[in-house]
Amino acid sequence: MFKFKIEQWYEANGRDLPWRHTSDPYLIMLSEFILQQTQVAQGMDYYLRFAERFPTAMHLAEASEEEVLRLWQGLGYYSRARHLHAAAQQIARTGGFPRDYSFVRALPGIGDYTAAAIMSLAFGEPYAVLDGNVQRVLSRHFGISEPVDSTQGKKLLRALADELLDKEHPALYNQAIMDFGALQCKPTTPRCETCPLAETCEALRTHQVDKLPVKSKRTAVRDRYLTYIYMRTKEGQTLLHRRGSGDIWQGLYEFPLIESEKPLTTEEVEKWLSPNLEANSYELTLVARDVRHQLTHQRLHADLYILTLPQADGEMLPATEGSMVNGQYSMVNTQWSMFNGQWVNESDLDRYAMPRLLLKLLEAVRRRD
Repeated sequence: MFKFKIEQWYEANGRDLPWRHTSDPYLIMLSEFILQQTQVAQGMDYYLRFAERFPTAMHLAEASEEEVLRLWQGLGYYSRARHLHAAAQQIARTGGFPRDYSFVRALPGIGDYTAAAIMSLAFGEPYAVLDGNVQRVLSRHFGISEPVDSTQGKKLLRALADELLDKEHPALYNQAIMDFGALQCKPTTPRCETCPLAETCEALRTHQVDKLPVKSKRTAVRDRYLTYIYMRTKEGQTLLHRRGSGDIWQGLYEFPLIESEKPLTTEEVEKWLSPNLEANSYELTLVARDVRHQLTHQRLHADLYILTLPQADGEMLPATEGSMVNGQYSMVNTQWSMFNGQWVNESDLDRYAMPRLLLKLLEAVRRRD
C-alpha cells in the first residue's frame, strides 16, 4: 500500500524534469552530480548547458578541466565538477557506459545513492535510492528514532528502502519517493494535511513530525577572514592566481589574498603592502567590507581593496620572508606571496572560472567603475 500510494501521488504531482525524459545513463549521471548539494531550480540551467555543450561522456572527457570548471562556475562544491570530468574520462576509456553496478559505483564521485539512481533510472535495475528526501519520508512514516547518520540508523534505513522498493518499476518508485520527500514531506512545514500517507504515518500519530529524522552529528562551523587585493594597472591589467590543492576552490582563480585570524584594518593592509611597493607609487581603496559566503563547514568573511599600480611589474618580489601556499599570505602561518600569479586583461576576466564569492567581489569592482 505504501509504494502504491507514493507512485499514485507521483503520477499526479511529480515534477517534469528534462533528465526524466531520457534513459541515457550519462545524462542521468550528469543530473545527479549537479543535484548533489544543489536545489533543482538552481541546477536546471547548469544541466541544460552541460548537456548542450557535452552531449556525451566522450565530449566531456575531451574537454579541459578549466573549461569544465568555467561552465560549473557559480554552482559551488567544485569537487563535483572534477569528479564528473574524471568519471566521463573513465567511461570514455571503457568505450561506453556498461550496465554494471560495480563499474558505476567505482566511478569518481559516485556513492551508493548515485549508483542506485543511475542503475534504476537508466537501466531499470532494482536498486533503491536512499538520499536525504527518502531518509526523511521513511523516518517519519515508520517512526524511526535512530539517528540517520549513525551506523545502526543507516543499516535500518537501507534495509527498509530495499524492502519497500517496487522491483518491477524501480525508476518510477525511486523518482516518486524522492519527489514525495522534496514536495510533500518537506524538511519544514510538511503538507501533512493533504498527505496520502497521513493515516499510517507514525510521526504524525505521535506528534514527532518536527523531530524526525534525528541527526546525531553536528560539525562546527569555523570563520575565515580573507582580504582580497584587486591589483589594477593603468593599462587595464589585473593579477590572478589559480588555487592549488589542499583547500577550498581547487583549480579556480582568485585575486591576491591575505588570510588572517581576524578582520584587517586598512592600516594593517597597507603595512603588508608597503615593503613590496615604492612609496607613492600606488593607490589603495577599500571597495567592500565583510562580504559573507557560507560553505558547508566554513563561514567566509571577505574584504576587497583595489590596488592601483602604474604598470604590471613582473619583477615584483615579496620583501617579507616566507613560503608560498595556495598563492596567499597567511598571517596565521606567516606565508607571503602577494604578487604571485599571472597578469591578465580586465576585459578577459569572464574567461576564468572563479568561485561565487569572487564573482560577488568582482561585481563590486564593476559597480564602482
